[in-house]
Amino acid sequence: MKTLDYIALTLVAIGAINWGLIGFFSFDLVRAIFGDMTLISRIIYALVGISGLYSLSFFGRLRNE
Repeated sequence: MKTLDYIALTLVAIGAINWGLIGFFSFDLVRAIFGDMTLISRIIYALVGISGLYSLSFFGRLRNE
């Protein structure tokens, strides 16, 4: 489970960096690397979104510790 947590956290950090770049500089790094809504970029966006939802479980685990 710990490996999945690290993968999810890494993807959430990548998403946060990308949103920061969009907000501050109007630059979408995923689009720049993989193209505008290609299959690969859609998969990356989907994985980041799923990781964000999964990361919400961290709050419940912190409360239990």
